[in-house]
Amino acid sequence: MNKETVFPQDNWQRTSPREVGFSAQKLGEVEEWFEEESEGSPYRVVIVREGRIVDEWYQGMEKDQLYEIASATKSVFSCMLGIAIEEGKVASADERLVDYYPEAMEVPEGEGPKENRYAFPVNERITFRQLISNTSGYMKPGEAPGQVFHYQTYGMNVLIHAIAKAYDLYDVDKPEKSPGLRKLIDEKLKVPLGAEWDYYLHNFDLHSEARINIFGYYEGIKAHPLDLARLGLLWEREGRWEGGQLVPRDWLREATAVAAPIRENCPQEEWKYGYGFWTNEYGLLWPDLPRSSYAAIGAGKNLIWIEPGLDLVVVLSPGLWEEKEDFERPLVKILEACQT
Repeated sequence: MNKETVFPQDNWQRTSPREVGFSAQKLGEVEEWFEEESEGSPYRVVIVREGRIVDEWYQGMEKDQLYEIASATKSVFSCMLGIAIEEGKVASADERLVDYYPEAMEVPEGEGPKENRYAFPVNERITFRQLISNTSGYMKPGEAPGQVFHYQTYGMNVLIHAIAKAYDLYDVDKPEKSPGLRKLIDEKLKVPLGAEWDYYLHNFDLHSEARINIFGYYEGIKAHPLDLARLGLLWEREGRWEGGQLVPRDWLREATAVAAPIRENCPQEEWKYGYGFWTNEYGLLWPDLPRSSYAAIGAGKNLIWIEPGLDLVVVLSPGLWEEKEDFERPLVKILEACQT
């Protein structure tokens, strides 16, 4: 069987570790290490190789419990931007935000999230590429578009509203009644993948004049680990799923490398981020892991890690640590159990 024809149906195919190059004994030792390191805190781990489940460990949480994945959803947003460009709803990643979502500029001083945060005239130059790479400088004083890597939520919010509006799915006057990008995510990803995730809308606790209908309403995903593993396998297969191309291949290849604005304008120590994905392209994120690896990472100890060279996906949701650099420890141990 061609390993790239293996995709999960309603139930995942499972395999013995030995059949896909893992040592069962060493995996057992890694599982024991997780239990010891956790000191009783909850964790959920899923390891997938060649499209099949190698092992899964659960402590303190049910395997089918939905869990908010926070900023890991930004990797899904990246997929939706790639799809919107492929379908001609957005002409290119270098299109200006204001040409699709002019409302983004309707945030005057005093109506932004906090003091000195509002839509500056320079924000009219912001592009979709800058938004998805967290280099937009949206409502950030002194940050010209494309010049500074600054991880933020509001830039992602206006991005997803712009994409949704291109499909007639977002109305700033009816934010909670709008279908939003989640309707498109269902159609393009959730249903084809056979996933079961749900959504939540998030706003920070801001002052009463804040225009959260413009820059708020983060559309997060809450999922169980096997659904996240489906996403990881989709990305590892470069957007292919059961003979169809759900996400453009060229977009994913670009999205999981260091973003052009970061490479061109930011110091080399910040060359760790692509288009909604964290990337190890230069070995700066995780020095002891393969440079071909990349990940979706979110607060709450969420990780979907992909290593294409080994046809390997690892999901931690939640894991044991919050900081993205700390995920290297368990991933190295899992790789040590992999013989090939």
